[in-house]
Formats: sequence, structure tokens, C-alpha cells
Amino acid sequence: MRTALVPPINGTSNIYQWKIASENVDGTNILGLVVFSAVLGITLAKMGPQGKPLVDLFDCLAGAMMIITTWVIWISPIGVLFLVASKILEVDDFEDLIGRLGMYFVTVLVGIVIQGFIIIPIIYLVITRKNPITYIANLGQAIATAFGTSSSSATLPVTIRCLEEKSNLDSRIVRFSLPIGATINMDGTALYEAVAAIFIAQIRNVELSIGNLIAISITATAASIGAAGIPQAGLVTMVMVLDTVGLPAEDVTLIIAVDWLLDRFRTVINVMGDAFGAGIVDYLSRKELQKTDNTEQTPTVTTLRL
Repeated sequence: MRTALVPPINGTSNIYQWKIASENVDGTNILGLVVFSAVLGITLAKMGPQGKPLVDLFDCLAGAMMIITTWVIWISPIGVLFLVASKILEVDDFEDLIGRLGMYFVTVLVGIVIQGFIIIPIIYLVITRKNPITYIANLGQAIATAFGTSSSSATLPVTIRCLEEKSNLDSRIVRFSLPIGATINMDGTALYEAVAAIFIAQIRNVELSIGNLIAISITATAASIGAAGIPQAGLVTMVMVLDTVGLPAEDVTLIIAVDWLLDRFRTVINVMGDAFGAGIVDYLSRKELQKTDNTEQTPTVTTLRL
């Protein structure tokens, strides 16, 4: 159900006389499912052993879905071919679509550059008072690997080595922060999905209200957290974002043509975000780690009484 404000009653000019109307629309309440899933996960974690049967059920279901996904991946090239062909036939002005697709590509690329090379380094500089340019240079091998593999999970060992050997971060922080970041910290993917949803809405001439934009932002952030660290995993969670504003899932095919390249750029930003996060955590935890090391190195004196 959607709720909205309609113009003043009976055409009057009184701005305080508005009627609240609602309508039922077909679709899945993705945002509600995300919130419910988060609450259920917290509840199962709090239940401990009592909630283990349900956790095992979800683990088994996840394993089964991964097998089904593997089957789908094998036959997906044929399906994608027909989906893209059908969307191209539906377009009235193909040149206009190519122009808009190019602007979409540039918009996502500019947003990724601003996020990865301006916002995150500034946050790192303000908190740690260290040069972010040197930190980025030390990540050169990890950035190249992320661009080549398009997978933050595959880049994880290289990122760990760069931070430990070149940036001299504590291995305990690196090996704890980076795996978590590679799983849930997908700032590049979140940015891409929000822009892609707005682009598809413009292609379909769907007007988005402020509420729709906020819903897209929240859903894109939540969906990016659940995205796997594998190539083009954002296309799967993109369906959730489109469903939030009532757009058909088939419209994902409109951006497939450039997604393979954008996926490499957003993976680079995901890896950089993980690395900068580990650097900030290492800086903030330095004193606590030193106290722990000093405590472990202090010899224990035993007094014998005769």
C-alpha cells in the first residue's frame, strides 16, 4: 500500500485542506523484508543454542540456493541474450538510449571517483593525520587486482599483504577488519545501484518523489551489504532496489551493456574502502594493542614461601 497527499479538497486554495489517499500496488515489500531479516538475525543471535535449528535451516537453504544459482549461471548467457534483444526492440529511439547510457556511465564513474579519491581519503586524513596519497600508493597492487578480477573476495589476500607489508598495519587488525569489509562494506556497489535505479526510472519516464529517492538510498545500502564479493553480484541485488519503486526487474538488462566495466571500478572502490577502514581502526586501536602487548610481555614473578 502506498500513501500520498492529493491536491486540496474541492479545488479550494486553502493549503491546510489536504486529503490523504492510499492505493494498493503489486510488488514485493523489499524494504520491509530487509528490516524483518535484520530483526530476525539479531533475535536468533540473542537466542543462542535455542535458535540453532532455524539457523541450520537457513544455512541449508543458502547452500541449496547456491547450487541453483550455479545452474542458472551456466545458462544465463542465452537468457541475457534474449532479454537484451527484447529490450532493444522495445526502444523507440536507440540513439537516445545510447546517449543516456553514456551519461549514466559517466555519472557512476564520477560518483565513484569522488567517493574513493576524495571523501574516503579526507575521512582518513582527518582521523589519522596521515597522508592518504601514500596509503593509496601502497595499495597499488590490490587496486590492480581488484580491477582485473572484479571481485573483492579474490582481492582479499593481496589487500592483506599490502596493508601488512607496505603500510605496516597490525596483522590482528588487518585480518579481522578486511574479511568483514569484503563482506559488508560495498560503498561502490551502493552508489552504483542508487544511480542505476534512478537512470532506469528516467528511461521509463517514471517520476520519483523525495520519498522514492530516500527509499532507493536505504534499499541500495542494505542490498549492497548483502551482495556477494563476486563479479557482477550487484545485478542480483539491483532487483531489490528496482522493486522498491515499482520498476520491473527485467529493466536490469538496460545497464548490462556497461555493467561489466563499471563493476571493475566499483570493486576498486569497495577494496579501497575496506583498506581505509582497516587503517582507521588500526590507528584508533594502537594504544589498546600496545597495552595488550606490554601485559603479555611482563614476566610473572612467583614467590615461594618456606
